Amino acid sequence: MSQPPARRTVLRGAALAGAAGFGLAACSSGGSGADASAVPTKPVDLGAAAEVPVGGAKLYREDRLVVSQPAEGEFKCFSAKCTHAGCILSEVQKKEGSCPCHGSRFDVTTGQVIQGPAAQPLPEVPVKAQGGKLIAG
Repeated sequence: MSQPPARRTVLRGAALAGAAGFGLAACSSGGSGADASAVPTKPVDLGAAAEVPVGGAKLYREDRLVVSQPAEGEFKCFSAKCTHAGCILSEVQKKEGSCPCHGSRFDVTTGQVIQGPAAQPLPEVPVKAQGGKLIAG
């Protein structure tokens, strides 16, 4: 007749399983990549549309947004919250945004991942130019 596992063995196994689950949750995007907290719930005035260069982009760290202007008068806006672990992009050079935490890079004209560990694109945010100003959300 076999003995039941010792209490210490059961507790150690439960602790390890819980720690593994926590580690996965901390670095996970939740599967969908579309984090609701990454998208503004009300309109955000980003200031002058002229501040976003044609063929380039501007990072609005305080608002957690990045706006690009792929062609004259055409604006694209994305959450600047990395879909890997939730850090805010630290810089944008030309059409590429970089995450300081784990090195993910994104195309800020499409939101697509250029380099992981992020696997999901940045969530798109509606944006419009109105009276010379950009309004996101």
